[in-house]
Amino acid sequence: MGYIFDSLDQSYRRHIERCAAYYRANPHRFAKDVLNLDLRIFQQILLVMMNWSVSFVFIASRGLGKTFLAAIFCVIRAILYPGSKIVVASGTRGQAVNILQKILLELKPRSPALAFEIDEKQTKLNGMDAQIVFKNGSFIKVVTSGDSARGNRANILLIDEFRLVPKDTVDTILSKFLTNNRMPEYSELTRAERHAEYQKEPNKTLYLSSAYFSDSWAYAKCESTFNMMLDENRHSFVCGFPYQLAIKEGLLMAEAVADQMAESDFSEVKWSMEMGAEWFGAAEDAWFDFDSISKTRRIKYPMLPGKLAIKLKDHPYIRIEPKAHNEIRILSADIALMSSRKHNNDATSIFINQMTPTKAGRYISNFIYGDTIEGMHTEDQALMIRKLFDEYECDYLVLDAQGVGSGVYDCLVRDINDPETGEIYPAISCYNNPDMAARCTVPGAKKVIWAIKASAQFNSDCAYRLREGFRSGRIRLPVTEYDGEEYLREIKGYDNLSPSDKLKLQYPYINTTLLINELVKLQYEETNGRVSLHERSGMRKDRYSSISYNYYVATLIENKLSRQNNMNSSVSNMFVIKPPSYSGKAVKTFGSNNRHGWF
Repeated sequence: MGYIFDSLDQSYRRHIERCAAYYRANPHRFAKDVLNLDLRIFQQILLVMMNWSVSFVFIASRGLGKTFLAAIFCVIRAILYPGSKIVVASGTRGQAVNILQKILLELKPRSPALAFEIDEKQTKLNGMDAQIVFKNGSFIKVVTSGDSARGNRANILLIDEFRLVPKDTVDTILSKFLTNNRMPEYSELTRAERHAEYQKEPNKTLYLSSAYFSDSWAYAKCESTFNMMLDENRHSFVCGFPYQLAIKEGLLMAEAVADQMAESDFSEVKWSMEMGAEWFGAAEDAWFDFDSISKTRRIKYPMLPGKLAIKLKDHPYIRIEPKAHNEIRILSADIALMSSRKHNNDATSIFINQMTPTKAGRYISNFIYGDTIEGMHTEDQALMIRKLFDEYECDYLVLDAQGVGSGVYDCLVRDINDPETGEIYPAISCYNNPDMAARCTVPGAKKVIWAIKASAQFNSDCAYRLREGFRSGRIRLPVTEYDGEEYLREIKGYDNLSPSDKLKLQYPYINTTLLINELVKLQYEETNGRVSLHERSGMRKDRYSSISYNYYVATLIENKLSRQNNMNSSVSNMFVIKPPSYSGKAVKTFGSNNRHGWF
């Protein structure tokens, strides 16, 4: 508009001024009158708040059209505020470019007025240079969320999927774009009057995303914006809309939602974040603290069984590593025979713990693999567990030996034949219970099974030890499935896999999130120093049982090794002989204070 403004007569200029003021106050009406868009009421409200706010945060479910809404807002600002510098960033450059594609492919064909405003010669849309330039001097530009973006300037900064952008990048790079306000010439005003007008139009930052984990900076941003929204002197706004709104407004089909929720790989946690607009974290009455658990998610790559690792040509990042010196591996299994949504039964849960020693002589429990099995018969479960035990070179097998677990135990204490390969897996026996060991009648069977027959005191001890393991940082878990997928993409060939194969490789990450979901939603009761944990209605705790048994046994093994080392050290020190001092000669000595035995 500004490029022809000076050539117009006075009355028409006043008419344009009134129209501009009207549409600036009512951007939703501009969308209808000029862009020819028939928006839903919630979209109209959001457009008004985006235009009003200095800091705007929108948490949206998938299918709600937040990218489309962002494109509309960018166009309205670019047209109504000549010379606006609008910069779009995102967790991935492709996501940011998607906003420009919405403008050119969806908005522009519907509005001749918008098409007239765009400078086609300067507009570009490619991987490295994506921008839409307007004839009035405004532009909408995509930048990469990283060091290469330094030096850009903006009046409007829009960060799509901001949860995926590191906070340090936002604070040190992106937010630095907003150094200067938009400065129209205002030729009829004095310098002082122009300066006063500039202050009336502060720069804006818009944060758009789906929900995520509550320990992320994105959740803290929502909280701080909410607190500022309560201050009437600040222009801040935050809101979140779940998938039910999209269904109500006809943007999402209820049947499609039901189909997604019925899929076999349905993840309640992922659904609550991406579709429910709910931040995932601990309940107020949780025994386990979400923040302390989340900090332990440090394992980039799980160790995958050969049948999965072969999908990426047995890449060294994901294949099972040979055991290192003093390393101990524990397989744990909480047993169930049937599981379904209808009956709400538990599933068999398996975890592999790679115990690695520290320089201080302690052990870190790295849970390098986890899986759940539903509907598998007793003999088949025993064979699968036995094969994993050998494949991971495990030292101990922690097994829930009560109820249905006793059937799996009885299979393991006999030789097991694999009908597919013909291989025979030798019987293994019980390590910690003589009565259970007596059930094994195979001479010489290795005693490696820790048979768990839980009591109230045992369950309490497990709960205390596992919580302390998380708080002390002596447990490590795989990273989130979002980070895990990025790491897997670094492996050549991953992007060429089918969606089902990708999901199989991602499952250890997903299983970890499901484990944490169980942990933080467990309810507890304390009586006389003893704690009792139980799941909420409709929830499970099979993963908790498996990992708590595993870590409990890991602490017992570590304590036993520590006592042995202390005993050996004490016995060795009893026989320390102080050598006579002979100048210039090497003297042999004994004792724990000299590693090699020689001076």
